[in-house]
This record gives sequence, C-alpha cells and structure tokens, in this order.
Amino acid sequence: MRLKFNLMESTRQRIIRSVRDVTPGALKTSWWLVRIMFIVTFVITILNYLGVISWISVRLTPLFSLFGLPGEAALAYVSGFFVNCYSAIAVITTLDMDPRAITILAVMVLCAHNIPMETAVQKKTGTPALRMILVRTFSSLFMGWFLHQVMPGEAAAPAAGLIEKQTMSFWPMIADWALDTLKIAIPMVLLVYALSVIQRLLSEFGVIRFIAKSLRPVMVFFGLPPKTAFLWIVANTLGLAYGAAVMIDEVKEGKISERDVDLLNHHISVSHSNLEDLLLFTAIGGLLPWMLLSRWGMSLLLVWERRLEQLMGSRIKNRKISRV
Repeated sequence: MRLKFNLMESTRQRIIRSVRDVTPGALKTSWWLVRIMFIVTFVITILNYLGVISWISVRLTPLFSLFGLPGEAALAYVSGFFVNCYSAIAVITTLDMDPRAITILAVMVLCAHNIPMETAVQKKTGTPALRMILVRTFSSLFMGWFLHQVMPGEAAAPAAGLIEKQTMSFWPMIADWALDTLKIAIPMVLLVYALSVIQRLLSEFGVIRFIAKSLRPVMVFFGLPPKTAFLWIVANTLGLAYGAAVMIDEVKEGKISERDVDLLNHHISVSHSNLEDLLLFTAIGGLLPWMLLSRWGMSLLLVWERRLEQLMGSRIKNRKISRV
C-alpha cells in the first residue's frame, strides 16, 4: 500500500515537473505567436485599406487560378514560405475563402513553409539545402494543382470580403481587425500550450519511444528504415524547427546513418508537424483528412523515388569500381 502510494506520488511529481519545465518555453512560443499574428494581420489590413491587396490579386489571379485559389492567397503562401505556418494562418484569416480553398492553400503551405530555418536543419543532418528547397517548392505547387483537380467543389472566387473592407472607415476597420484577431489568437495560444504539455508528458513517461517500436511496419510502408521511427515521431509532433536539436543529436551520435536520415528528410520535408499545424489549419476551416493524407501520399512518392536514385547510384559506383 505504501509502495503504491509512493509510486503515485512519484508520478504526480513527474507530471508537475514536466508541466513546470515546459511552461516557460510554451509561453515564450505563445507570446511570439501572438506578436506574429497581430503584426501580420495588421499589415494585411492596412494593405487592404490602401488597395494594395486588390492590386496584387489582379496580377496573381492567373497563376493561383491553377490551384483554384484567388490571387490574395499568394500573400499567405509567400508569408508561410519564408516565415512559418503561423504567419500564413494570420493572412488566411483575413481572406474570405471556403473550406476547399483553405485546404488547398494549407497543403501548399504545409509542404513549403519556414524554408530558411527548416532547410538549415535538414542540411545540418546531411541533405543538400538546394535539393530540399526544390523538392518542397515543387511538391507544394504540384499538390495545390492536384488537389484542385480531385477535390469536390469549384474554384474559389476572389476574396470579396477584402474589397468590402476597403470601403470602411479607418478606425472601425481597426476595431474589427483587433476583435477578429483576438478571437483567433486566444484559442491558438491555448492549443499551442496544451500540445507542448502533452508532448512533454509523452516523452517523460517513454510513450514516444514505445510508439516508435510499434511503428516499424509503418516505416517500411513509407520506404523508411525502421531506425528512423523515433525521429519520424519527433518530426510529426514537434516539427523540424522545434525538433531540430533532437534530430541533429541523433545523427551526431551515429544512431542513424546519413543515407537513412536523407530518406527521412525527403519524407518529413512535406509531411511534418502533423499535430499542431494540422489542428491549427483545421481550426480556421481546413479539412484534416485531405491535408494529412495528400501529404503522406506525396512523401511516399518522394521517398521511393529517392530510394531508386540511391540504388541506381550504387550500381553506377559499383560498375566504376569493377572496371578499375
């Protein structure tokens, strides 16, 4: 009885410690998220008021019509490409798009976001930076076109809401912006904090390591070596930027070869952070099954294509050696 009580006490202390340890980082991330959210949405609101959004929309509509999106969607895509999903979400919330359009745009952003930072991480683990940039950019554009062809529904019309807001007086417009952004920022902050705590608890009690062992058949299906299961979970729960330290340490310690991590990089380049980012895009109207399964399909193709490259490269290398 006493032993059981001590075990319960120990578990409770571990939970308290985990929550305490994760709170500073989670709050820091949340505050950063709020700042990004307010800054980006404010800039977009001002640009809309000045008529810049309409100008951009007219010129980019022919290109983004290939993806069934209005020209204004280019702002979210470019913002996500160079910054992150949060900035793209901040822009999307200012656009009047239906779930179909949000889903297509979300998949494009999820395939290619935070390129400068995440490319640096993947280069650090052994995959050429230029290759990752090209793979992610091509994949995002292809997936946008592909989903537009297969998803039910029609192409999105230009975001009429933006044009209507241009006719509003300045201060009422600012008041609407502040209220709308606040309504979105609060649940996002709560979600980020909750996910941070859950991830830490799963790691603290060894759940992630346990799940990694059971995921080996899934790794084989995706064309990934079983040894990459743990890093696959890290990338899917923490993402590339947040999980960078774990991934780099695993490679440095020799727990995974450069060849294996290269295959993993091709998979997670278009399919990572499938917990937080997916829920955030779902919260603003995206369709989760389409966002997840479409990128899993693309990552499957990328990995098996990369394996074919590696096989052909090995054969060519062996032929050269045999000739010598």
